[in-house]
Amino acid sequence: MDIARTESPARRPAHAAWHYVRRAPGTFVWLAILFVTTQIVRHVDPTVADHILEKRSTNLHYLAVSPVRVLITSAFWIAGGGWFFYFVLYNIFHVPAERWLGTARWLAVLAIAHVGATYISEGVLYWSIQHGYAPESAKFTLDYGVSYALAGVEAVLTYLIVRPWRYLYVVCVLGYYGFALIHTRDFTSVGHFTAALLGLACYPLTRGRPGSFDPAAAARSAWQWLRRRRTT
Repeated sequence: MDIARTESPARRPAHAAWHYVRRAPGTFVWLAILFVTTQIVRHVDPTVADHILEKRSTNLHYLAVSPVRVLITSAFWIAGGGWFFYFVLYNIFHVPAERWLGTARWLAVLAIAHVGATYISEGVLYWSIQHGYAPESAKFTLDYGVSYALAGVEAVLTYLIVRPWRYLYVVCVLGYYGFALIHTRDFTSVGHFTAALLGLACYPLTRGRPGSFDPAAAARSAWQWLRRRRTT
């Protein structure tokens, strides 16, 4: 018996959603964890929330005291924006990256971008403290979140896009983070720009997975789909 034909219409959306999720398991497990931690911060006393986040911050103090712990735990809390905002961004960038690279290589890109950008940005902050450009108290500045990993994945997706569109895409990515770096000139913007460069440096992880996404073809398909919907 053909199961697909006997499946009820009501169950088809659920099956389609499950099929979508299981093709990027790492992304959706991460989103689930972020949802829980976001609810924790939202529902506890602000003083308790600050204490929780401070203990998971990759600032200079904790990188010296407990680097492995904070490098891992800092990636499970959202700094700025809301969970739904990151849910949208994860589906735009992380989902296609994990499907394309596979979960193991995708995780490697995340780790390289998150860890590398953290150490370089905090190194810049340390240099600033040592030379009197930042106060000594800056070593305790909160530094947590998922944005460095996101910047790295955004950049590595350059190699998924077919030429010549990939050149426009990479200019947009570097331009976005480069403008922020020039405009704000703080250690966080250094981290984001560094993460994007590290994502581009992950090119060896993309070997064997050639670029296949054509934005022009995708736009034509979307337009044709909309025209069909209008006529039905």
